[in-house]
Amino acid sequence: IQISDNWPGYSLDLFTYPQHYYGDLEYVLIPHGIIVDRTERLAKDIMQDIGDNDIVVLCVLKGGYKFCADLVEHIKNLSRNSERFISMKVDFVRLKSYHNDQSMQDMQIMGGDDLSKLTGKVSFLCFLLIPFFMFCKDIVGTGRTMKVLLNNIEKCKPKMIKVASLLVKRTSRPDGYRPDYYGFEIPDLFVVGYALDYNEHFRDLNHICVINDHGKAKYRV
Repeated sequence: IQISDNWPGYSLDLFTYPQHYYGDLEYVLIPHGIIVDRTERLAKDIMQDIGDNDIVVLCVLKGGYKFCADLVEHIKNLSRNSERFISMKVDFVRLKSYHNDQSMQDMQIMGGDDLSKLTGKVSFLCFLLIPFFMFCKDIVGTGRTMKVLLNNIEKCKPKMIKVASLLVKRTSRPDGYRPDYYGFEIPDLFVVGYALDYNEHFRDLNHICVINDHGKAKYRV
């Protein structure tokens, strides 16, 4: 699903959201109900593609945890109601690549069990947002996050690597990565909610929203 650059979003007055964020948001970009439905469709597509392979899901924290949990739950439900059962194991890795709303030059990879356990396995990486680079409008952004993580995993020689991301973002540089499965292609906006944060705030927001300048100033570190 592609959300155009001129999409005005939904008025905040149409939804409920935590009162402590009143005045900090511009509008709702993607309501929670649409997120849930789209994630269920991604789960169905994954089930159709992986055949009889068992999978190892590598959840990219912290922003990817809600999407990963919902996606895994949908796959489990579909598996229970089909003629084949998909065995899944879940592991976690944490990446840190933002300071306030700016991408940092150096990315940190933290946590996760020994990645050598992925050898010979079908591996799924669950992201919430991946920058998708195309010539659009100017923004500071890189494909570094995806490339560094994939390089580390590929060294372990898994049978297959697939990347699932709820969001891809259009930015100005053409050297990015296109995930195998994604829910929404969004404009060049800094979004929060559904576990996406701004300095650890807004993770408790169910909808995906655009933060305003007041919100950025309020929670800047």
